[in-house]
Amino acid sequence: MATSKEMTSGPSLPLIFNFTMPLLLGNLLQQTYSLVDAAIVGKFLGIHALASVGASTSVIFLILGFCNGCCCGFGIPVAQKFGARDYSTMRRYVAVSLQLAAGMSVIIAVITSFYCKDILRVMQTPETIFEGAYYYLLVTFIGVPCTFFYNLLSSIIRALGDSKTPFWFLLFSTVLNILLDLFCILVLGWGVLGAAIATVVSQGVSALLCYVYMQRRFQILKSTPEERKFQLALAKTLMYIGVPMGLQFSITAIGSIMLQSANNALGTACVAAFTSAMRIKMFFICPFESLGIAMATFTGQNYGAGKPERIWQGIKSSAFMMIIYAALTCVVLMVSAKYLALLFVDASETEILKDTVLFLHISCSFFPVIGVLCILRYTIQGAGYTNLAMLSGVSEMIARTLISFYAVPAFGFLAVCFGDPAAWVAADLFLIPAFLYVYKRIKKVAGCTIKG
Repeated sequence: MATSKEMTSGPSLPLIFNFTMPLLLGNLLQQTYSLVDAAIVGKFLGIHALASVGASTSVIFLILGFCNGCCCGFGIPVAQKFGARDYSTMRRYVAVSLQLAAGMSVIIAVITSFYCKDILRVMQTPETIFEGAYYYLLVTFIGVPCTFFYNLLSSIIRALGDSKTPFWFLLFSTVLNILLDLFCILVLGWGVLGAAIATVVSQGVSALLCYVYMQRRFQILKSTPEERKFQLALAKTLMYIGVPMGLQFSITAIGSIMLQSANNALGTACVAAFTSAMRIKMFFICPFESLGIAMATFTGQNYGAGKPERIWQGIKSSAFMMIIYAALTCVVLMVSAKYLALLFVDASETEILKDTVLFLHISCSFFPVIGVLCILRYTIQGAGYTNLAMLSGVSEMIARTLISFYAVPAFGFLAVCFGDPAAWVAADLFLIPAFLYVYKRIKKVAGCTIKG
């Protein structure tokens, strides 16, 4: 039988480390099948097909980021009530979050699917890759309910202190996605469309199995008909926390769309370089995101338990792990960036390889900055101050927009390489004082003082 785990007592470093590792493995798996998607498309279908997949990366992040942010937000009241041992209210939150997810995901899927072509035109997508980009984006948007429900179910399970169960379902999804990729692209000959279908189907199957398993194996989630009724007050709380988290991802993505649009205007070669470099970068920043998600659960449970001093301990422990990883990763990417780029493009594509390596070298130099960003942002969210976290996304959007409008036309792809690092710095300049404000507030509420 699956079990939940409280994080309100015991040394913070091993608790966060043990919780983070399944999250990290899961995130790496997600990025692995993203890498596999791009590698299969690039190697078997060519540079134009790879650019088609990459041309809409930012707008996909805009929509799916909103969905994922909402899911993470919906998990915060669950974690807080679990930490407070108010299990009946916790189950009510779970039921209402599933009901909200059903309505929101269908609405989002319908609206975004209808405006696919308009979105790609606004992003200055080159005509040579427009058709492939359109079909990839359309299928991805149609599959929004699959993505929404998988991420929500995973968030609920993580809120109970269990980060292992979502990993196993993600492992299944990854293997299924790779097999379907090969089948749809190489056997059926569906091209870029096949890559999108493979991803959506694998996520849908994984979400369904995750729901069945959760209902059967997590006794703490066994609810009564009364607990499963829709409650407007709980729905308002979930929306108050979840929507700002979703908007934070979307606002951040708006800046990324501006940057990608500016990069698209530089031509197909720059789009291909950006696509391969982003896939590699996202793979290597997974641990920062995983640490952040762990801190959201750790903070939520300890906030609910009235133990703010443990949140400070968690910050120090996660920062220690982050710095070690950032240093190691920087060395690895400085040495092996070119070899990783060869996973996506042939050695004869010298211009694309050069730009990919440049992007990765610049990005990894700023990894400690994004590490601080993830830890502080998710900690603030875990305490329920999601509006502040959303404002950090505004800082990122402004930085990327300024780079897109003023730097890219003047300096070309070099400026694109500095788009994300500039956004990370801008976010940290907001998040550091924001965290100090939040921590002061929750200490005052709990009547505690910093220990350590």
